[in-house]
Amino acid sequence: MTTSSVQIRVATSADAELLADLGARTLRDTFGPDQSSAQTHFLTLAFTPDGKSNDLADPQAKFLIAEVDGEAAAYAKLRFGYSPPFLGASSPMEIARFYTDSPWVGRGVANVLMDGCLRVAADADCDFIWLDVWERNHRAIAFYEKWGFATAGSEALGWTTMARSACHPVACQPDVDETPPPAHTES
Repeated sequence: MTTSSVQIRVATSADAELLADLGARTLRDTFGPDQSSAQTHFLTLAFTPDGKSNDLADPQAKFLIAEVDGEAAAYAKLRFGYSPPFLGASSPMEIARFYTDSPWVGRGVANVLMDGCLRVAADADCDFIWLDVWERNHRAIAFYEKWGFATAGSEALGWTTMARSACHPVACQPDVDETPPPAHTES
């Protein structure tokens, strides 16, 4: 797979079940055995087709889906107009969800999706982009740092708020090596 084979599209109401399934699966994979009863409860409420239908109907939100050969590999939920007061943004965009299905992690899909998110922010004239990330999700934190996000504070215990100023996406792309790691061979 090359990153040129990743297509980004805006989700429609017909994608509610796809988003519910992909979101629940990736969240379970991320938290694994560390999943608390509160997170399990959250999964049962938030990642249902009805819940995603409600999210898709929100005029302040937009969902992007990354597909490879027609298969959903990742998605992002973007929300506009709110940021934590300590960020001081006047026209913010939140990356409220950024999930990559485990078979696609490390294969460039997330880079294409993040580029799509930055393009949406630029098109909407956002001045700031922010997100919350689980403090123990070190892979995600490293990914966001490569894209210019930095720790800005925290609104919830166990979560870190990261933010960056918005700029033209082409000028903001990270120096990310898309080459997969070499396969391990036994001698």
